Amino acid sequence: MTAITSSDNPRFRELVGLAESGRDRRQAGLAVIDGLHLIESYRQRQGAPRQLVVSSTGRQRPDVAALVASLPLVPCLELSDALFRRLSPVQTPTGILALIPIPERGPPPESPEACVLLEDVQDPGNLGSILRSTAAAGIRQVCLSAQCADLWSPKVLRAGMGAHFALECFAGVDLGGFAARFPGRLIATELQATVSIFDVDLTGQVGLIFGNEGAGLSPALLAAAGTRAAIPMPGRAESLNIAAAAAVCLFERVRQLG
Repeated sequence: MTAITSSDNPRFRELVGLAESGRDRRQAGLAVIDGLHLIESYRQRQGAPRQLVVSSTGRQRPDVAALVASLPLVPCLELSDALFRRLSPVQTPTGILALIPIPERGPPPESPEACVLLEDVQDPGNLGSILRSTAAAGIRQVCLSAQCADLWSPKVLRAGMGAHFALECFAGVDLGGFAARFPGRLIATELQATVSIFDVDLTGQVGLIFGNEGAGLSPALLAAAGTRAAIPMPGRAESLNIAAAAAVCLFERVRQLG
């Protein structure tokens, strides 16, 4: 196991770039996942990661040591605790990270099954939460506009809690063009809609569309939706967080599917 203690080490600088820069991640085709849960989730669905990175303290933890020992063919770096904290997206690091290849995706399929369309969702926590709810609800395909948060940033990955590895995510999609070709029904949530989401048929080949946290959906994409529905809110809140709204719609679909 190679040990790194200097922030001037070229390998460490590469790791910092992967943790902090979407451009570096795209150029290298690699992402950083943090913690035992995410690494195990990746391992179960995708196989061995490209590389492991442990902290000096984390290496002494039995669960971390067991994971490293179970992947003898995966190269492992050891960082000093101070250097490791610079890479980890959490205040209390678990002591282990992994590098994984970012899946190469072509364009989304011409006739997808039920899918989720995300336009300009910019908060990493919201994006990760929506992906997590989507995976939990049994939908596999997600199309994201180019202005969404970086799908493979550490914060989105952490909020997704392994959802990335159960989904087919297509980033940088022309959602207007996709909507025009979509053979099923497109459904968008809108505060002013007169139809309740609970009265809309969400079964079959549907595309659920969710927009930006502040601006909502663009007029063009809203116009492309054949159905606009509101989530009833009898309380005093003006609106729902976009991740909460998506969860309501996704699990209403689960309820309808029985």
